Amino acid sequence: MSVYESVEGLQVSLEGPVLRLVLDRPEKRNAIDDGMMVALVENIDLAGRDEQVRAIVLAGEGGHFCGGADIVARNAESEGRPRVGSVQRRVPSLAHRLIPLMLTVQTPIVCAVRGWAAGIGCQLALAADFTIVAEDATLWEPFLTRGFTPDSGATWLLPRLVGLVRARELLLLGRRLDGREAVEWGLVHAAVPDAEVADTADRLAEELAAGPTVALGLTKWLLHAGYDASLEQQLRAEAFGLELSSRSEDFREGLRAFREKRPPRFSGR
Repeated sequence: MSVYESVEGLQVSLEGPVLRLVLDRPEKRNAIDDGMMVALVENIDLAGRDEQVRAIVLAGEGGHFCGGADIVARNAESEGRPRVGSVQRRVPSLAHRLIPLMLTVQTPIVCAVRGWAAGIGCQLALAADFTIVAEDATLWEPFLTRGFTPDSGATWLLPRLVGLVRARELLLLGRRLDGREAVEWGLVHAAVPDAEVADTADRLAEELAAGPTVALGLTKWLLHAGYDASLEQQLRAEAFGLELSSRSEDFREGLRAFREKRPPRFSGR
């Protein structure tokens, strides 16, 4: 892709420095099919290389964020059932590419969740840098209640966010959390009334888009790299990040603003 493109089920628009990705299958609670998954990967990957994009918003059309992957359609007899082995061939290039990309792309991602965030919808909310949920939203990992094992990074994300005990409760018992509980458990950034979700997420994205883009991206990379790094490795990575960020135009602007006792005006360079 050389330009941002909408596909069936995914609205894509560039609004100034903010790329907006909106899941658009409200009649199916925005369940994600393969075409949507590919488009999410391609658009987020492109945003990470696009100098004009400084933040991404991921949201859902209608009353729900995402009800999960559309496995019903994928396995429908009328569509032609996939042959044995199709999952392990397909997933690495779809969900198992999307979640790591969200975690590692240096463009900050803000997720806006209303209604249901189930299965991969829940993982999208967990992989974003900031997730704003409605107080009455529902986050759910339904895998075992449907008789199959988790995917899309659930068994990696959850233990790191809430610990093994609570991860077992969410995955093995299928406990559902509302938005307030998700904040209390440390899964998401904030819970607000349903009507305020979109505006709150947009304001946060605008704040990030007005920030020191180079330093923000490198800090996101450092936080992710630190999951599995030793202190020695992480200190070396921090030195690398400092070397790059201190050569940015935004660093010089930050110094000027400090000397002149005014708020900085970052350009993202």
